[in-house]
Amino acid sequence: MNREKEYDLIVVGAGPAGMTAGIFGARSGLKTLVLDKGICGGLSNEATDIDNYPGFGRIGGMELAEKMKAQTTEYAEIEELEGVSKIEIKEKERKMLIFTEKDSYLSNAVVLCTGTKKRKLGVKGEDEFLGRGVSYCATCDGFFFKDKSVIVVGGGNSAVRGALYLKNVGCAVTTLIHRRDELRAERYLQKKLEKAGVHILWNSVVKEIKGDKAVGSVVRYDKERGFEDELPIDGVFVYVGEEPVNALATQMDVTLDEDGYIITDKGQRTNQERVYAAGDITGGVRQIVVACAEGAIAATSAYEDLTS
Repeated sequence: MNREKEYDLIVVGAGPAGMTAGIFGARSGLKTLVLDKGICGGLSNEATDIDNYPGFGRIGGMELAEKMKAQTTEYAEIEELEGVSKIEIKEKERKMLIFTEKDSYLSNAVVLCTGTKKRKLGVKGEDEFLGRGVSYCATCDGFFFKDKSVIVVGGGNSAVRGALYLKNVGCAVTTLIHRRDELRAERYLQKKLEKAGVHILWNSVVKEIKGDKAVGSVVRYDKERGFEDELPIDGVFVYVGEEPVNALATQMDVTLDEDGYIITDKGQRTNQERVYAAGDITGGVRQIVVACAEGAIAATSAYEDLTS
């Protein structure tokens, strides 16, 4: 392996945690590379308005990601569209061998910032109509449903923001379906939802998504009253939570909690020497500001461990 492909620190994932780890790693003097199978920003790119990140009254997720990327590239190398497929811990050499879809690298330390992926409903028709009426991103696909009827499935912050976005882009009817009798979203978002006039179907779950060439209806089960009905609809936007992207962690025998999130100490260290984790993959409070803090701590711990 060529010398130019050796690094002090490789960060897997270029979301807010990964980019911050890249900044702090490189600024401390470590030769740092950030890799991502997609583009910089991760799921934060899907956020329409971020209004709880210090320093910005309100900013779009993609805009914030672009600013983070611009700052990161001043210090560290970033390779987008280069996903990591395998990491081998070479104990004798005290190095990590990282394989991607395009290349391979050696590193003295690794920070896992692999984040989470959208959880599916797991109902009939969901996979069949993906891209034909089923979506997991209102900001990506909402424009195509202007003047049409859509439902948003979920009750957290992401679901409410998605519903508000769809209402704002001009969907004729926007309905939120939630399996409980109260939302989990923050109160200020619930007030916005009420003001926007989004209809809510409480104590309800989607049992099936139906259609021909595209989504035409959903079968809804009302848990409280115990009956099913079929709702004519053009689009289904799913926001029922996320699950950790932990395949690399499992591969490396990194300890996970019962929900599949990586367990770390206060320095973002895992049970494996010189393997760290930061951001949504560690569970807890999954917010951009927290991800950035953990990324900074992970890179600082890596520097301390590599230079001690």
